Amino acid sequence: MYDILIIGSGPAGLSAAIYGKRAQLSLAVVEKDYLSTGQIAVTERVDNYPGLYGVSGYDLGEKFRSHAEALGAEFLDAEVSRIEKDGADWRVEFSDGSSRTARAVVYAAGASHRRLGVPGGDKGAVSYCAVCDGFFYKERTVAVIGGGDTALGDALYLAKLAKTVYLVHRRDEFRANKTLQKQVSETANIVPVLGAVLTEVTGEAKADGISFTQGGEEKHLAVDGVFVAIGSIPGTAPLKGVCELDASGYVVAGEDCVTSAPGIFAAGDVRTTPLRQVLTAAADGANAVNSAEKYLSE
Repeated sequence: MYDILIIGSGPAGLSAAIYGKRAQLSLAVVEKDYLSTGQIAVTERVDNYPGLYGVSGYDLGEKFRSHAEALGAEFLDAEVSRIEKDGADWRVEFSDGSSRTARAVVYAAGASHRRLGVPGGDKGAVSYCAVCDGFFYKERTVAVIGGGDTALGDALYLAKLAKTVYLVHRRDEFRANKTLQKQVSETANIVPVLGAVLTEVTGEAKADGISFTQGGEEKHLAVDGVFVAIGSIPGTAPLKGVCELDASGYVVAGEDCVTSAPGIFAAGDVRTTPLRQVLTAAADGANAVNSAEKYLSE
């Protein structure tokens, strides 16, 4: 029996482990992928984490993990299949049929970016985070794929850095809120490309352009980088029926990370939040443990 089981070993989960061990709580971090540190591990360079300018995502993740390990955090290599109430506690079941029990659960399994799903979509210079990687495209030409709030927000952010931003959306009008649409229309170096269905990301090892159909014609744009913002998929399947999820599947929880299920706390990209960054995920881990401590002392 643990005080806390932490699901996920990204920045939120590792931060929770650090704060939990400092609070002298018995805990274990459950990680689906052995020695994983979350999505940050595949980010080439991180320029917006205070005090560690230019650190690689892999190195930053390893620093988080080493910190948690130094404090004595236990790690379990397992995939969570189900979470259910067990008396006053919570039982976490794994895909291999085993299980662990804890008085509280910090759920930090994160969300995965919805992938492009076209040939070339996994090339280099294809990014799913404008804030993370936009800096590397100063005075260059990029394409943003998507038409929602995130896509238009990314385009506006990139327009401050890049020479030209093509905003490519498969529909004839954007789905984003009207304020964002107005801002985009007033930004000279954002070029909307509507009714464009992406068919391929071209290039060798790195992307050098995008091909798409528009009005029945095959077209191509040369770009230096491609930013994808077509939605995310939260890893919340084990929480269905356990606590409240929003229409997109994210855990409904505020800055205190408290969910509708007493003893379940959601941290990082998996919860409803306006900003998903390494810094905010790490803060969530601390807040989740703080809330869990209060719950355990009741």
